[in-house]
Amino acid sequence: MDVPPAEAASKLDVRCYFVRKRNALAVRANFSGMFMDYYLHLLQIGEKHAPDIDAMLKDALVAITLHCASRPWNERHAWTVNFQEPLANFFVTADNNSSCVIGRVFTEGVRQAERNVFYAQAQKGKGEPGMSAIEIDGTNFLRATEQFYQRSEQRVARFFEHSEEDYIFITAQPQCDVEWLEGLTRESILQLDKEEELSLLEERTYHWECGCTIERIYQVLSPHVRQSMEELFEGDEFLKVTCPRCGMVHRVHREQFEAWLEDSKNPATGGGG
Repeated sequence: MDVPPAEAASKLDVRCYFVRKRNALAVRANFSGMFMDYYLHLLQIGEKHAPDIDAMLKDALVAITLHCASRPWNERHAWTVNFQEPLANFFVTADNNSSCVIGRVFTEGVRQAERNVFYAQAQKGKGEPGMSAIEIDGTNFLRATEQFYQRSEQRVARFFEHSEEDYIFITAQPQCDVEWLEGLTRESILQLDKEEELSLLEERTYHWECGCTIERIYQVLSPHVRQSMEELFEGDEFLKVTCPRCGMVHRVHREQFEAWLEDSKNPATGGGG
């Protein structure tokens, strides 16, 4: 089966609304295209998840994307969430600069602990990333993100599935009608545009992409192989490097890598950029 290349990834259109008189932000998107790209990626790397793991990772993609869309344009976010049952680590990241979203799950070598932990990293522009970590309850990733907002962001946030693969994320803004937000149900969400006054603030577009090019793999390897090329390749002509963000396996050919290293030493060639 032919797998479409990364540049063929679907565009995920996200709409951001201000809920007037309630002082809340509603962010909505249909994830059917992104979920298809996610499954195509799994085919590409030869992975298949158990149904419960698969559903949790899809929720994680929904959560990080809608969260990022609700944030300023110069921010990027990365979350790692450790669940104890099922025992797995979920990694998802979204970048407002590149509009890229990617995620992966780890089920081997996962540390056992007494509680689930939600680790969040946020970076503005080229500044130093900020870190936070909270303990969470349950196994639902959307509910875990709501707990992250309550305990770390110190404000109320709610997720709803409007229809199949169509999600709405509502967050409290200054002077929000918190009682209204906490009392929302799926039934009231279906009537949101009829019962509340919504103002479209902006539209953003995201897509499934990691960005782990062979050049970036070279850049990661270069500090190590400059000292011990033989030890790294162990006499082989190529080595396999797995991207920790998406699981894609890259073949690094020694001859091509050595040529890249030589170019990167010479600014005149423009190598290593």
